Amino acid sequence: MTAAAPALGIRRTNLARHAFGAMGTDVVLLVDREGSGHPGAAFGTVEAEFHRLEGLFSRFREDSELAILNRDGVIVASAELLDVVELAIAARDRTGGRFDPTVHDALVAAGYDRSFETLPPETEDAAGLEGAPCEGRVVVDRTRGVIELEPGFRLDLGGVAKGYAVDRVVFRLSETGPCVVNAGGDLAVRGLLGSGPWPVGVETPGGMITLALSHGAMATSGRNRRRWRRAGEERHHLIDPSTGRPSRTDLVQVTVIAASAVEAEIQAKSLLLAGEEHALREAEEIGMPCVLVTADGRALRAGGLA
Repeated sequence: MTAAAPALGIRRTNLARHAFGAMGTDVVLLVDREGSGHPGAAFGTVEAEFHRLEGLFSRFREDSELAILNRDGVIVASAELLDVVELAIAARDRTGGRFDPTVHDALVAAGYDRSFETLPPETEDAAGLEGAPCEGRVVVDRTRGVIELEPGFRLDLGGVAKGYAVDRVVFRLSETGPCVVNAGGDLAVRGLLGSGPWPVGVETPGGMITLALSHGAMATSGRNRRRWRRAGEERHHLIDPSTGRPSRTDLVQVTVIAASAVEAEIQAKSLLLAGEEHALREAEEIGMPCVLVTADGRALRAGGLA
């Protein structure tokens, strides 16, 4: 999910950079050019792949596979859509329902019914204040390549689809040299920057916390970005599936380091919805390095993060 995008605190001049917009966010690619030349062709390939995957997973494009599934309730799906839906449903099971792809209608009820850049910051429309049900049944039949939804439910693959895209393209880009793919808060690295890790900054009320990533991925989930008002009530895009409404938790932002961007994305949302006490305990129990930002402005490190 989109939150404050991580900052790359790098002062080297031999980094090739390419930026573009996709999946509702800014995507930045960095490659260490030392010994690899300029990765112009690789940048073009990665950008094209992001746009291709957006064409499968976007809930705002009527011709996307996801939009067709949401409209018809069943689809013979591509391998990528099968993969992402399976990942999302497995994540729902693992997180006790805190991560749930069937929040689509709850997002729409909250007012997030179009891409965020076209969403009016405030309306007087009071419809949907009561939220919408989540936890719908999703059946993935790998044998037939079919996904089927329980009637009355639709999917939003948002963050997990973005993490999936980041994981795919960072592997491709790494064939050119050590690299970073940063998609608006979902970030993955491959290879060392020179002889050391990549410095990545996490914005907190008390200032920037710099983390050193030598491998793996990071994702930030927060309710301090993508906010709007409906009928005088402030809304945000992080739905609590247990209520079908924008979450109310004593955490406003969670950043997680994990082996993949998909896993970091899942755990960041799950820990944020858990709240401070449970998130601290869970992060320590599973050894999940993270930074938690509380509603009263404290930045807490957990899960073995020094």
